[in-house]
Amino acid sequence: MSDLQKAALSKVPAVTLAFWIIKIAATTLGETAGDAVSMSLDLGYAISSIIFIGVFAVAVAGQIAAKSFYPFLYWAVIVATTTAGTTMADFADRSLGIGYAGGSSILLLLLLLVLYVWYRSMGSIAVQTVASPKVEAFYWAAILFSQTLGTALGDWMADTNGLGYEWGALVFAAGLAVIAVAYLLTNVSRTLLFWSAFILTRPLGATLGDLLDKPIDHGGLAFSRFTASAVLAALMIVGILLLPQKAGRHPGESSAAS
Repeated sequence: MSDLQKAALSKVPAVTLAFWIIKIAATTLGETAGDAVSMSLDLGYAISSIIFIGVFAVAVAGQIAAKSFYPFLYWAVIVATTTAGTTMADFADRSLGIGYAGGSSILLLLLLLVLYVWYRSMGSIAVQTVASPKVEAFYWAAILFSQTLGTALGDWMADTNGLGYEWGALVFAAGLAVIAVAYLLTNVSRTLLFWSAFILTRPLGATLGDLLDKPIDHGGLAFSRFTASAVLAALMIVGILLLPQKAGRHPGESSAAS
């Protein structure tokens, strides 16, 4: 492989079916693990958010410093964003008293701002272009806000709208199915579809996580948050080991290079 090809290799995985399967498992794990620390350990949303933001900062620094794609490192950063997103969204929605609608609106604006600055700075927000530290920084900032937004949306749909966790999960799964159909049958921007799907997998995971660990009288299955988190983490590890994971490629890579 030439130096040009090596430089063009991204440190994020190609977006395949395996990517989305592991992503949903990661978002569900983020919900149960975030709740385990903030609720079961009774640390509260603010302290838990500080802890998880610290974990995210360390993990993303390692990811950006890495010279190539490492599946376990990448997915560790994703899990860090989902756990931080869980406690950050709960802090905004509940501790600050702005409610699900207010929290979701603020988080949506923050996500759009990051994507706008990214686009203005680099000319694209396509995941295939994530091949430099600067673009990686934008990518992970967008992911952190998208995970936090997704948590708020999941709680809003399940709690405020009275759908419950099962129906909430079905609504978001249906949304993902619509995006999949659009991907297969239309020419809608692949970048738009990617970010739409990325956001929707988070509330799907949030509602599935709540379904697992909330009390039965609240519509959940009352599994231990720690047990559910351990099982989900094990499933993620198996998925990463068994499902194909390879780095995506920068669209500027020369196919003629060898």
